[in-house]
Amino acid sequence: MVSHGSSPSLLEALSSDFLACKICLEQLRAPKTLPCLHTYCQDCLAQLADGGHVRCPECRETVPVPPEGVAAFKTNFFVNGLLDLVKARACGDLRAGKPACALCPLVGGTSAGGPATARCLDCADDLCQACADGHRCTRQTHSHRVVDLVGYRAGWYDEEARERQAAQCPQHPGEALRFLCQPCSQLLCRECRLDPHLDHPCLPLAEAVRARRPGLEELLAGVDNNLLELEAERRVEKEALTRLREQAARVGTQVEEAAEGVLRALLAQKQEVLGRLRAHVEAAEEAARERLAELESREQVARAAAAFARRVLSLGREAEILSLEGAIAQRLRQLQGCPSAREPAPCLVPQLELHPGLLDKNCHLLRLSFEEQQPRKDGGKDGAGTQGSEGSQSRREDAVKTERQGGTQLQARDEAQTPRADKAQTPREDGAQTLEEDRAQTPREDGGPQPQRGGRSNKKRKFKGRLKSISREPSPALGPNLDGSGLLPRPIFSCSFPTRMPGDKRSPRITGLCPFGPREILVADEQNRVLKRFSLNGDYKGTVPVPEGCSPCSVAALQSAVAFSAGARLYLISPDGEVQWRRALSLSQASHAVAALPSGDRVAVSVAGHVEVYNMEGSLATRFIPGGKASRGLRALVFLTTSPQGHFVGSDWQQNSVVICDGLGQVVGEYKGPGLHGCQPGSVSVDKKGYIFLTIREVNKVVILDPKGSLLGDFLTAYHGLEKPRVTTMVDGRYLIVSLSNGTIHVFRVRSSDS
Repeated sequence: MVSHGSSPSLLEALSSDFLACKICLEQLRAPKTLPCLHTYCQDCLAQLADGGHVRCPECRETVPVPPEGVAAFKTNFFVNGLLDLVKARACGDLRAGKPACALCPLVGGTSAGGPATARCLDCADDLCQACADGHRCTRQTHSHRVVDLVGYRAGWYDEEARERQAAQCPQHPGEALRFLCQPCSQLLCRECRLDPHLDHPCLPLAEAVRARRPGLEELLAGVDNNLLELEAERRVEKEALTRLREQAARVGTQVEEAAEGVLRALLAQKQEVLGRLRAHVEAAEEAARERLAELESREQVARAAAAFARRVLSLGREAEILSLEGAIAQRLRQLQGCPSAREPAPCLVPQLELHPGLLDKNCHLLRLSFEEQQPRKDGGKDGAGTQGSEGSQSRREDAVKTERQGGTQLQARDEAQTPRADKAQTPREDGAQTLEEDRAQTPREDGGPQPQRGGRSNKKRKFKGRLKSISREPSPALGPNLDGSGLLPRPIFSCSFPTRMPGDKRSPRITGLCPFGPREILVADEQNRVLKRFSLNGDYKGTVPVPEGCSPCSVAALQSAVAFSAGARLYLISPDGEVQWRRALSLSQASHAVAALPSGDRVAVSVAGHVEVYNMEGSLATRFIPGGKASRGLRALVFLTTSPQGHFVGSDWQQNSVVICDGLGQVVGEYKGPGLHGCQPGSVSVDKKGYIFLTIREVNKVVILDPKGSLLGDFLTAYHGLEKPRVTTMVDGRYLIVSLSNGTIHVFRVRSSDS
């Protein structure tokens, strides 16, 4: 009894994949099986045959073609049987949705049979009800299995049909394969059995299968064991690769932290040494000024007495000279014999003594070693990894001890002269800072943070607190500058200010930034539905009115107008809020990025993988797909900006990359490397030289790319106060404006090598 449950039939389980040729992607025709057990159409294999060999498209194994051609490859009778099952379901003339009877034209002589209602699984014929009844009553066919056609077409009898299905001999049509020639390992029908295999020992198919099945099952069991071993080895290899990546990430983080610690210590020593130098020079100058004042006073007294004596001797008469001779002689002897008031102080000229390690080119503070690590097979803890970490920790401690031996006195002097702070500074909750806090957190001219005044414990606590928001992946090394100077642009902190105003009903959510006039920025606050104006110093300048009900998303300033996207519309308004035109955009995007072209008279907007450019009159000037229609796939530019060179730079969330294209849409550069830390690229800005500043919100970073899209390194990190950076813009090509998720805006001056 065949089960008519809801489980999939044999045909449903195999036909979608097993019966399709991997070359032509259609149903197999004349299926031939290669020695690697992959099956393809005979014609498809003939097209692949080259120089007497065929290379399997799936496993890439090269197979020699028999001398008779690809037709001599073994015929896959298993696939042929399934194909016959498929053809039986689909065959038959349809009339009112039902196939026709196959026996009516033979019995009654009619051209077309009646509608079929049953099927004989042995004859593989569709039968009407009358022919089905007669089929069961004849001597030759009374043992045939006749089933309901609806159930057959539903797949209820696939297994039974497979059991009754006989493989046909390819040389003798109509003859079923019944025997196996043992010496030739060839399937035979009755005709083939007579000649030329008459003298060969042959077995019926059922007996031959029973004899050969155990050997095949034994081989299959061996392959299953090999598969288990391969799976275990693959799992061990993947675990080793995972451990390698995790250890590499840990070592990279340790390198960053160690290098940053050394840099901070070196910069702190720099400030301390420069402070001592300034103090010494000031004290020496003060002492020198006192001595110079005394010497000048004595010089004036002596010069005046000498001048008086010369006048008397040159102009006085004898009586006058003699009357003054005693007083003059006494005064001159007094001045001549008066000793110096004090001995001249020795001039202490400062000299710089460098640690020997700084002058030794072979002195490496950071060293990388590689240790062999045995793969884990028991699932337990990795002893090799633990030993490696302990060994590396021991080596780090030895290096620290060695370094301290040459600089213990200098470190003690530094700690003795380091002042302590009375209390730690706490940032205000609204993101604003006092003037003292701004000065304390303002980076120096070289881009690094100011040394914090306070004890060592305070430094450690603050350093650990900042590390919580930093990506644990190592940052890429800085690359050389394109102009050959070897110096990259550096950030110099300018100011920080909140964007929440007294009239706001909700916390700001900044979704767009753009330069607006001289030294001003325009802020799109989507949460409060307003465009706010601020100076680069944080002074609030008012708003640009927007149409009622609009929530501005992305914004760009043109020559005498403001363009912004809201919902599925692009608006162009005057600075007074008058709507000049609006255009409907695609509804398939949640937001549309807007950017002004360098000429200032056109605006670009990203729409469903395209970039559309409109002029000041609202007419579509151009429209292109970055990379063209033949590119790798549709792009989704969530952030968009333009460069002074006229290129478009966008953050593509579809391809997870930063794409750079020219005005015609040709891609001139693209970056999708490890510097993204597995995150989607965020807001992009371009400076006057074409350097690209890319925001990665999840790891609190702004990285820098060269104009061709190659990663150069980190520009801003959490150490610069970044906490969930959202949108950036560039003002005058020299000021990078960064908005945070809490509504705070940081302003950094981008200092290049020539500024």
